[in-house]
Amino acid sequence: MDSRHKKISFRRNIPLIVKYIILSITLIIVLIPIIMIINGALKTRGEFLAHPYSLPIPPRWENFIEILKMNSFWRLVLNSFLVTSATTIGTVFICSMAAFATARIRFRGKNFVFNFLTLGLMFPVTIAILPVYLVVRQIGLIDNLWGVILVHTSFQLSFGVIILNNFFKSIPSEIQDASHIDGCSYFGFYWHILLRLSRPALASVAAIAAVFSWNDLMVPLVMLNSENLWTLPLGTMQFQGQYGTNWAMVGAFVTLSTIPAVILYLFIQRNLISGLTAGSIKG
Repeated sequence: MDSRHKKISFRRNIPLIVKYIILSITLIIVLIPIIMIINGALKTRGEFLAHPYSLPIPPRWENFIEILKMNSFWRLVLNSFLVTSATTIGTVFICSMAAFATARIRFRGKNFVFNFLTLGLMFPVTIAILPVYLVVRQIGLIDNLWGVILVHTSFQLSFGVIILNNFFKSIPSEIQDASHIDGCSYFGFYWHILLRLSRPALASVAAIAAVFSWNDLMVPLVMLNSENLWTLPLGTMQFQGQYGTNWAMVGAFVTLSTIPAVILYLFIQRNLISGLTAGSIKG
């Protein structure tokens, strides 16, 4: 009887076991590149080329210290911070306004406007970079951080509108009706009530926009020509010499560059998950 019960229990746990096996394999695949980058960053250039997969014994912290002493590194950090901050603020503000209009205001053609706003998901930045470059050049924002900010913001609108639209729809209409009875306008309801109730969703949109802008290489590479305007993803090119690339320094540079994005995720991971799932189930 006990053996039969154990067999039944094992069969019931098979889906859970398979799930953990798949998650473990995925975790290993994700962690291997990260471990390799940090492992290489703790070696000299010669050690990295001679023994790329060996452990750094002893670890060489000189690469990190040298990068932190570079004035160009802090200029890259400042440029990335400016681009990321402006992109995040612009994305949250525009997406929240657009989502509020399509979710809470009745007007003819609302569904068409919403579907039009979500069309951007069909065109990733790598595919649309050429026409985007031509448009940015026509408005005179090539080799300008505002050109990068404009492109980053525009490519985050579709996803942000979808997230906020679903969240705004999940808020009871009685709250909006009560605010109108008290004399609150549409914008007053949006600014004073809706945004305060939507902090998890707003945090999700802000986090996604910030991480995308901080890590993006394609747009700054195409839009920026002056080295003093480069962002952090472009900074790895300064370690490319005539006879090769200093991969140990590249590893240290990439490790330091990812720290702000990791810290941001750790601070808002709870709001990120709740913001992405909120509004998916009503009631």
